[in-house]
Amino acid sequence: MGEPAGVQNTADDKTMTMAEAIARFVPDGASVALGLALEGMIPFAAAHEIIRQGKRNLTLIGPISDILFDELIGAGCVSKITAAWVGNVSEGLGYNYRRAIEHDQPHPIVMDRQSNYSVALGLLAGALGVPYIPMRSLLGSDIARYSTTLLPSPSPLDGTPTLLVPAIQPDVTIIHAQRADAAGRAHLWGGMGVCEEAALAARGVIYTVEEIVPSEVILSDPNRVLAPALKTLAVVHVPGGAHPSPAQGYYNRDHAAFAEYHERSRTSDGFADWLREWVLDQPDRASYLAHLGADRWQALAPKAQMLAAPVNYGY
Repeated sequence: MGEPAGVQNTADDKTMTMAEAIARFVPDGASVALGLALEGMIPFAAAHEIIRQGKRNLTLIGPISDILFDELIGAGCVSKITAAWVGNVSEGLGYNYRRAIEHDQPHPIVMDRQSNYSVALGLLAGALGVPYIPMRSLLGSDIARYSTTLLPSPSPLDGTPTLLVPAIQPDVTIIHAQRADAAGRAHLWGGMGVCEEAALAARGVIYTVEEIVPSEVILSDPNRVLAPALKTLAVVHVPGGAHPSPAQGYYNRDHAAFAEYHERSRTSDGFADWLREWVLDQPDRASYLAHLGADRWQALAPKAQMLAAPVNYGY
Protein backbone atom coordinates (compact mmCIF):
# COMPACT_ATOMS: atom_id res chain seq x y z
CA MET A 1 0.00 0.00 0.00
CA GLY A 2 1.33 3.48 -0.86
CA GLU A 3 1.95 6.25 1.61
CA PRO A 4 -1.09 8.37 2.57
CA ALA A 5 -1.31 11.71 0.81
CA GLY A 6 1.10 14.23 2.25
CA VAL A 7 3.26 11.63 4.04
CA GLN A 8 6.88 11.42 2.90
CA ASN A 9 8.47 7.99 2.75
CA THR A 10 11.51 8.43 5.00
CA ALA A 11 13.51 6.05 2.78
CA ASP A 12 13.32 8.74 0.09
CA ASP A 13 14.33 11.58 2.40
CA LYS A 14 17.37 13.33 0.92
CA THR A 15 17.45 16.28 3.29
CA MET A 16 20.70 16.95 5.11
CA THR A 17 22.80 19.81 6.42
CA MET A 18 24.95 21.90 4.13
CA ALA A 19 28.10 20.66 5.83
CA GLU A 20 27.09 17.03 5.26
CA ALA A 21 26.09 17.57 1.63
CA ILE A 22 29.36 19.28 0.70
CA ALA A 23 31.48 16.78 2.65
CA ARG A 24 29.79 13.79 1.00
CA PHE A 25 29.31 14.94 -2.56
CA VAL A 26 32.00 17.54 -3.38
CA PRO A 27 35.33 15.72 -3.03
CA ASP A 28 38.66 17.31 -3.87
CA GLY A 29 39.23 17.24 -7.61
CA ALA A 30 35.51 17.23 -8.49
CA SER A 31 34.00 19.12 -11.41
CA VAL A 32 31.21 21.32 -10.06
CA ALA A 33 28.59 23.26 -12.05
CA LEU A 34 27.10 26.22 -10.22
CA GLY A 35 25.91 29.77 -10.83
CA LEU A 36 23.77 28.42 -13.65
CA ALA A 37 20.86 30.86 -13.53
CA LEU A 38 23.24 33.67 -14.55
CA GLU A 39 22.79 36.68 -12.23
CA GLY A 40 20.15 35.20 -9.92
CA MET A 41 19.82 32.18 -7.64
CA ILE A 42 23.60 31.83 -7.25
CA PRO A 43 24.35 29.24 -4.52
CA PHE A 44 26.67 31.37 -2.38
CA ALA A 45 25.87 29.46 0.82
CA ALA A 46 27.07 26.24 -0.79
CA ALA A 47 30.22 27.91 -2.10
CA HIS A 48 31.01 29.30 1.34
CA GLU A 49 30.75 25.82 2.83
CA ILE A 50 33.09 24.53 0.11
CA ILE A 51 35.57 27.21 1.23
CA ARG A 52 35.15 26.42 4.94
CA GLN A 53 35.82 22.75 4.28
CA GLY A 54 38.99 23.60 2.35
CA LYS A 55 38.10 21.76 -0.85
CA ARG A 56 40.89 21.79 -3.42
CA ASN A 57 41.56 21.27 -7.15
CA LEU A 58 37.96 21.83 -8.19
CA THR A 59 36.89 22.44 -11.77
CA LEU A 60 34.16 25.09 -11.85
CA ILE A 61 31.62 25.04 -14.66
CA GLY A 62 29.13 27.81 -15.39
CA PRO A 63 28.32 30.73 -17.68
CA ILE A 64 29.22 33.94 -15.81
CA SER A 65 29.03 33.13 -12.06
CA ASP A 66 29.22 36.75 -10.83
CA ILE A 67 31.60 36.89 -7.81
CA LEU A 68 31.04 33.28 -6.75
CA PHE A 69 33.88 31.89 -8.89
CA ASP A 70 36.11 34.78 -7.81
CA GLU A 71 35.58 33.92 -4.14
CA LEU A 72 36.39 30.25 -4.67
CA ILE A 73 39.52 31.15 -6.67
CA GLY A 74 40.76 33.50 -3.97
CA ALA A 75 40.18 30.85 -1.31
CA GLY A 76 42.44 28.44 -3.18
CA CYS A 77 39.72 25.91 -4.06
CA VAL A 78 40.03 25.98 -7.84
CA SER A 79 42.42 24.51 -10.41
CA LYS A 80 40.34 24.89 -13.60
CA ILE A 81 37.40 26.92 -14.89
CA THR A 82 35.06 26.28 -17.81
CA ALA A 83 33.17 29.54 -18.24
CA ALA A 84 32.40 32.48 -20.49
CA TRP A 85 33.44 35.15 -17.99
CA VAL A 86 34.59 35.55 -14.40
CA GLY A 87 34.16 38.84 -12.59
CA ASN A 88 31.74 41.09 -10.73
CA VAL A 89 28.76 41.83 -12.96
CA SER A 90 27.77 45.24 -11.61
CA GLU A 91 31.28 46.39 -10.68
CA GLY A 92 33.63 44.95 -13.30
CA LEU A 93 36.74 42.97 -12.51
CA GLY A 94 37.12 39.80 -10.50
CA TYR A 95 40.40 40.60 -8.80
CA ASN A 96 41.13 37.09 -7.52
CA TYR A 97 40.60 35.68 -11.01
CA ARG A 98 42.92 38.29 -12.45
CA ARG A 99 45.61 37.59 -9.85
CA ALA A 100 45.38 33.87 -10.58
CA ILE A 101 45.60 34.28 -14.36
CA GLU A 102 48.28 37.00 -14.41
CA HIS A 103 50.37 36.19 -11.34
CA ASP A 104 49.50 32.57 -10.36
CA GLN A 105 48.10 33.77 -7.00
CA PRO A 106 47.16 31.99 -4.80
CA HIS A 107 48.12 29.36 -7.40
CA PRO A 108 47.79 28.90 -11.18
CA ILE A 109 44.43 28.01 -12.72
CA VAL A 110 43.59 26.69 -16.17
CA MET A 111 40.93 28.63 -18.07
CA ASP A 112 38.77 26.80 -20.61
CA ARG A 113 37.38 29.85 -22.41
CA GLN A 114 33.84 29.46 -23.69
CA SER A 115 30.82 31.57 -24.53
CA ASN A 116 27.53 31.42 -22.67
CA TYR A 117 26.11 29.59 -25.67
CA SER A 118 28.89 27.01 -25.90
CA VAL A 119 28.63 26.27 -22.16
CA ALA A 120 24.89 25.78 -22.65
CA LEU A 121 25.44 23.49 -25.63
CA GLY A 122 28.08 21.46 -23.78
CA LEU A 123 25.71 20.91 -20.86
CA LEU A 124 22.85 20.11 -23.26
CA ALA A 125 25.04 17.49 -24.95
CA GLY A 126 25.81 16.04 -21.54
CA ALA A 127 22.11 15.98 -20.69
CA LEU A 128 21.24 14.24 -23.96
CA GLY A 129 24.04 11.71 -23.64
CA VAL A 130 25.63 12.65 -26.96
CA PRO A 131 29.37 13.31 -27.41
CA TYR A 132 29.06 16.81 -28.87
CA ILE A 133 26.77 19.39 -30.46
CA PRO A 134 27.88 21.47 -33.47
CA MET A 135 27.70 25.26 -33.48
CA ARG A 136 28.66 28.10 -35.79
CA SER A 137 28.34 31.30 -33.77
CA LEU A 138 31.96 31.30 -32.52
CA LEU A 139 33.56 30.69 -35.92
CA GLY A 140 36.16 33.39 -36.56
CA SER A 141 36.35 34.44 -32.90
CA ASP A 142 39.39 34.38 -30.64
CA ILE A 143 37.52 31.94 -28.38
CA ALA A 144 37.50 29.40 -31.19
CA ARG A 145 41.03 30.28 -32.30
CA TYR A 146 42.65 29.64 -28.92
CA SER A 147 40.31 27.03 -27.45
CA THR A 148 41.69 23.58 -26.77
CA THR A 149 38.14 22.29 -26.22
CA LEU A 150 36.07 23.48 -29.18
CA LEU A 151 36.97 21.44 -32.25
CA PRO A 152 36.68 22.76 -35.83
CA SER A 153 35.06 20.24 -38.16
CA PRO A 154 33.33 20.40 -41.55
CA SER A 155 29.68 19.47 -41.51
CA PRO A 156 29.16 15.89 -42.69
CA LEU A 157 26.05 17.11 -44.53
CA ASP A 158 27.38 19.89 -46.70
CA GLY A 159 31.03 20.41 -45.75
CA THR A 160 30.50 23.88 -44.30
CA PRO A 161 32.60 24.87 -41.26
CA THR A 162 31.30 24.09 -37.77
CA LEU A 163 32.71 23.86 -34.25
CA LEU A 164 32.06 20.75 -32.20
CA VAL A 165 31.21 21.50 -28.57
CA PRO A 166 32.09 18.45 -26.43
CA ALA A 167 29.61 17.24 -23.85
CA ILE A 168 30.06 18.63 -20.33
CA GLN A 169 29.12 16.20 -17.56
CA PRO A 170 29.84 17.67 -14.11
CA ASP A 171 30.47 15.37 -11.19
CA VAL A 172 27.94 17.44 -9.27
CA THR A 173 25.66 20.36 -10.06
CA ILE A 174 24.67 22.72 -7.24
CA ILE A 175 21.44 24.67 -7.75
CA HIS A 176 19.68 27.12 -5.47
CA ALA A 177 15.91 26.83 -5.94
CA GLN A 178 12.85 28.31 -4.32
CA ARG A 179 11.49 25.04 -2.97
CA ALA A 180 11.82 21.28 -3.00
CA ASP A 181 10.35 18.27 -1.27
CA ALA A 182 12.39 15.88 0.84
CA ALA A 183 12.57 13.36 -2.02
CA GLY A 184 14.56 15.81 -4.13
CA ARG A 185 12.03 17.26 -6.57
CA ALA A 186 12.66 20.99 -6.91
CA HIS A 187 10.68 23.92 -8.26
CA LEU A 188 12.63 26.80 -9.77
CA TRP A 189 11.09 29.86 -11.40
CA GLY A 190 12.23 33.20 -12.78
CA GLY A 191 15.44 33.35 -14.77
CA MET A 192 16.64 29.74 -15.05
CA GLY A 193 19.63 30.09 -17.35
CA VAL A 194 21.04 26.59 -17.93
CA CYS A 195 19.95 25.04 -14.62
CA GLU A 196 17.89 22.31 -16.27
CA GLU A 197 20.64 21.32 -18.68
CA ALA A 198 23.22 21.23 -15.88
CA ALA A 199 20.97 19.19 -13.59
CA LEU A 200 20.35 16.59 -16.29
CA ALA A 201 24.00 16.52 -17.42
CA ALA A 202 25.49 15.99 -13.95
CA ARG A 203 26.09 12.71 -12.20
CA GLY A 204 24.13 14.16 -9.28
CA VAL A 205 22.53 17.37 -8.00
CA ILE A 206 22.64 19.19 -4.67
CA TYR A 207 19.68 21.53 -4.21
CA THR A 208 19.86 24.35 -1.70
CA VAL A 209 16.38 25.76 -1.20
CA GLU A 210 14.47 28.55 0.46
CA GLU A 211 11.74 26.14 1.57
CA ILE A 212 11.16 22.42 1.94
CA VAL A 213 7.51 21.73 1.20
CA PRO A 214 5.23 18.67 1.23
CA SER A 215 5.42 16.49 -1.86
CA GLU A 216 1.86 17.32 -2.87
CA VAL A 217 2.91 20.96 -3.35
CA ILE A 218 5.59 19.89 -5.82
CA LEU A 219 3.43 17.28 -7.55
CA SER A 220 0.58 19.77 -7.97
CA ASP A 221 2.71 21.53 -10.63
CA PRO A 222 4.80 18.78 -12.26
CA ASN A 223 5.86 20.89 -15.24
CA ARG A 224 7.88 23.08 -12.89
CA VAL A 225 9.96 20.19 -11.52
CA LEU A 226 13.49 20.87 -12.69
CA ALA A 227 14.83 17.31 -12.98
CA PRO A 228 13.90 13.77 -11.86
CA ALA A 229 14.42 13.06 -8.17
CA LEU A 230 16.72 10.17 -9.08
CA LYS A 231 19.34 12.79 -10.02
CA THR A 232 19.19 14.38 -6.56
CA LEU A 233 21.96 13.73 -4.07
CA ALA A 234 20.87 16.12 -1.33
CA VAL A 235 18.30 18.76 -0.42
CA VAL A 236 19.54 21.46 1.95
CA HIS A 237 17.18 23.93 3.62
CA VAL A 238 19.08 27.21 3.57
CA PRO A 239 16.92 30.37 3.53
CA GLY A 240 18.90 33.24 2.08
CA GLY A 241 21.26 30.79 0.42
CA ALA A 242 21.60 32.86 -2.76
CA HIS A 243 22.41 36.22 -1.09
CA PRO A 244 23.77 38.61 -2.31
CA SER A 245 22.23 37.49 -5.62
CA PRO A 246 18.42 37.64 -5.90
CA ALA A 247 15.93 34.82 -5.39
CA GLN A 248 12.74 35.51 -7.35
CA GLY A 249 9.84 35.96 -4.95
CA TYR A 250 12.02 35.90 -1.82
CA TYR A 251 14.60 38.71 -1.89
CA ASN A 252 16.19 41.22 -4.24
CA ARG A 253 19.81 41.64 -5.28
CA ASP A 254 22.02 43.24 -2.61
CA HIS A 255 23.90 45.69 -4.82
CA ALA A 256 25.84 47.08 -1.86
CA ALA A 257 27.35 43.67 -1.13
CA PHE A 258 28.81 43.42 -4.63
CA ALA A 259 30.23 46.95 -4.40
CA GLU A 260 31.76 46.19 -0.99
CA TYR A 261 33.33 42.98 -2.29
CA HIS A 262 34.76 44.86 -5.26
CA GLU A 263 36.53 47.36 -3.03
CA ARG A 264 37.77 44.90 -0.42
CA SER A 265 39.03 42.28 -2.90
CA ARG A 266 41.28 44.73 -4.77
CA THR A 267 44.25 43.35 -2.80
CA SER A 268 44.99 39.86 -1.52
CA ASP A 269 45.05 41.12 2.06
CA GLY A 270 41.74 42.90 1.59
CA PHE A 271 40.16 39.77 0.21
CA ALA A 272 41.55 37.71 3.11
CA ASP A 273 39.90 40.11 5.56
CA TRP A 274 36.60 39.93 3.66
CA LEU A 275 36.79 36.13 3.54
CA ARG A 276 37.43 35.89 7.26
CA GLU A 277 34.55 38.21 8.11
CA TRP A 278 31.89 36.82 5.78
CA VAL A 279 32.82 33.14 5.36
CA LEU A 280 35.38 31.70 7.77
CA ASP A 281 33.94 33.38 10.88
CA GLN A 282 30.37 32.41 9.96
CA PRO A 283 29.76 28.69 10.64
CA ASP A 284 26.48 28.57 8.69
CA ARG A 285 23.99 30.68 6.76
CA ALA A 286 22.00 31.66 9.83
CA SER A 287 25.13 33.20 11.29
CA TYR A 288 25.87 34.91 7.99
CA LEU A 289 22.42 36.50 7.86
CA ALA A 290 22.71 37.59 11.50
CA HIS A 291 25.99 39.28 10.60
CA LEU A 292 24.29 40.93 7.64
CA GLY A 293 21.72 42.42 10.01
CA ALA A 294 17.95 42.24 10.14
CA ASP A 295 17.38 45.74 8.73
CA ARG A 296 19.55 45.15 5.67
CA TRP A 297 18.04 41.70 5.07
CA GLN A 298 14.45 42.92 5.42
CA ALA A 299 15.12 45.78 3.01
CA LEU A 300 15.66 43.19 0.28
CA ALA A 301 12.22 41.60 0.72
CA PRO A 302 9.81 41.74 -2.25
CA LYS A 303 7.84 44.98 -2.39
CA ALA A 304 4.88 43.43 -4.25
CA GLN A 305 3.40 40.09 -5.20
CA MET A 306 3.28 38.99 -8.85
CA LEU A 307 1.52 35.64 -8.69
CA ALA A 308 1.23 33.24 -11.61
CA ALA A 309 -2.27 32.21 -12.62
CA PRO A 310 -3.30 28.72 -11.45
CA VAL A 311 -3.41 25.94 -14.03
CA ASN A 312 -5.72 22.95 -14.36
CA TYR A 313 -4.05 19.57 -14.94
CA GLY A 314 -7.36 17.69 -14.97
CA TYR A 315 -9.18 16.06 -17.89
